[in-house]
Amino acid sequence: MEQKQFQAESKRLLDLMINSIYTHKEIFLRELISNASDAVDKLAYRSLTDDQVGMSRSDFEIWIKADKENRTLTISDNGIGMSKEDLENNLGVIARSGSFQFKEQLDQAKNADVDIIGQFGVGFYSAFMVSDLVTVISRAYGSNQAYRWESSGAEGYTITECEKDQAGTDIVMKIKKDEEGENYSQYLDSYQLRSLVKKYSDYIRYPIKMEMEKSKMKEKPADAGEDYQPEWETYKEVETLNSMVPLWQRNKDQITKEESDAFYKERFGDYASPLISIPVNAEGAVEYKALLYIPSVAPYNFYTREYEKGLALYSSGVMIMEKCADLLPEHFRFVRGVVDSPDLSLNVSRELLQHTRQLKIITTNLEKKIKSELMKLQANDMEQYKTFWKAFGPQIKYGVVGDYGANKETLRDLLLFYTSGEGEITTLSQYVSRMKEGQDFIYYAAGEDTGRIARLPQAERISAKGYEILYLTEDVDEFVLQVLTEQEGKQFKSVNDDDALPESDEEKEEMEKRAEENKDVLAFVQEVLTDKIKEARISKKLISHPVCMTTEGPVSLEMEKYFKMVGGDEKGIAAQRVLELNPNSGAFQALKAAFGEDREKAKTYVQILYNQALLIAELPLEDPSAYSDMVCGLMK
Repeated sequence: MEQKQFQAESKRLLDLMINSIYTHKEIFLRELISNASDAVDKLAYRSLTDDQVGMSRSDFEIWIKADKENRTLTISDNGIGMSKEDLENNLGVIARSGSFQFKEQLDQAKNADVDIIGQFGVGFYSAFMVSDLVTVISRAYGSNQAYRWESSGAEGYTITECEKDQAGTDIVMKIKKDEEGENYSQYLDSYQLRSLVKKYSDYIRYPIKMEMEKSKMKEKPADAGEDYQPEWETYKEVETLNSMVPLWQRNKDQITKEESDAFYKERFGDYASPLISIPVNAEGAVEYKALLYIPSVAPYNFYTREYEKGLALYSSGVMIMEKCADLLPEHFRFVRGVVDSPDLSLNVSRELLQHTRQLKIITTNLEKKIKSELMKLQANDMEQYKTFWKAFGPQIKYGVVGDYGANKETLRDLLLFYTSGEGEITTLSQYVSRMKEGQDFIYYAAGEDTGRIARLPQAERISAKGYEILYLTEDVDEFVLQVLTEQEGKQFKSVNDDDALPESDEEKEEMEKRAEENKDVLAFVQEVLTDKIKEARISKKLISHPVCMTTEGPVSLEMEKYFKMVGGDEKGIAAQRVLELNPNSGAFQALKAAFGEDREKAKTYVQILYNQALLIAELPLEDPSAYSDMVCGLMK
């Protein structure tokens, strides 16, 4: 028997593929089942025009047989089969695929009714990852002669005549013995094989069958006494391992909410039903179907590094990747679901997705679809949208500031903020629609919660005008507004800014007069506090409160807190603090009197006012005990 050699480049590719290309050895089963499905597809297609085939779609099937004793695993199909020449051409030259040639012929005939999975050319050789010997017994449709192709790897292969009852192909693998770190015996376990079929090939459109060993209780004999102990017996039963028709391949009006929710819970392990499901059926430049879900509750590890984003990627019902991160932009990483496309270009391993134009088109279209569905939910059911926002609002905000604001226009309309307007949550567009005549800015204030923000002294003058204020309660909020810069032509303005409200010439003159009258007191305050503040000034913001702490420059107090939380107390990221004093308050008048009569008492007053400003701003006191002593000292 003459042993034929693989071509030199094929030998190198075989060695590379067995040892490098596939990350998980279990992939071999997916590849061989896909090849079997292709072979069945070809004969099924032929049966449409050739009455001699004598088979209908329901007659086609794929079989798996595991023989633990002889350590063989067999994958069989009743498809088109291969002649001696086919075996030479398709198995003798690695990376040559009969399926690919068949697909080319269909494309030339402009026939889109048949979808061929195995276009990638080397999937068959994945069998050598788990086998010492691979035997292919095949009989081509229309021929009475079968052939046996056999190889133990890169050394070469033989082809001999043999017998086979009907057209089709059997692939028989001699599974390797177990070795340290490798459990090859698992590929002879029927329940493990069933699990792998479910994982990778559940939606192959032909039944994948295997004889499974099961157990049942024996019938109780009629003459059994009271001391009878139940007995069990084993039996074998043929089981179809795959469901064949994926949910996302059905028309959306054929899928009930109960079916969709059940699929989501089972597939993604969530106890709660999804907030919304998004079926997609796209044709055109790229053909694909998708079934996406937005969860109603964030996974426990969603805001951690351990969370993996991505959609399950299928090619014609065969799973290619369990989580394809490239299909989702980072800001929509919470979306779960599946995408199935016959048009994606995959490399030889089917595991590594090429960054092709088709992939980019799908990703872009899915991003638009997700946003569209969220906007629809926001418009039609704000209560449900609030549920979404509670779970994933921070992620949308991170998406705005990420990538230097590249996605801000995509995400702008999805944002929600609480406001001073009856404590309601609102979109930015809704805020703008409610702005009062003469209001030039969108006002905002930051703090730990809405209640504390509402009591901020510097917000009082804005509220007195009847202007609504956005309440920024999360660390990222101020960064979001800095990135957005404006909404529908209206700029964002902090209640802390001196120019938050327009001033008349008379008001400016009055402020300058007040500052000049109190310049000595302000200089004294600055001297007492030395490097704790950048400046002490007469406030134009305060109405009834005596003091507040504001900042000068781009870093606010809330940003300073955030920087310290995430990166410690490094220099260069602290806010430049400004102590603002209300000249009309009794506290300032007491300070002014003490400044003229008792400088030590005046120093105490300055320290008390400074610490009060820290408390209002929710900043830590430098020495709480000393502050307490100063306040108690006033009670003598």
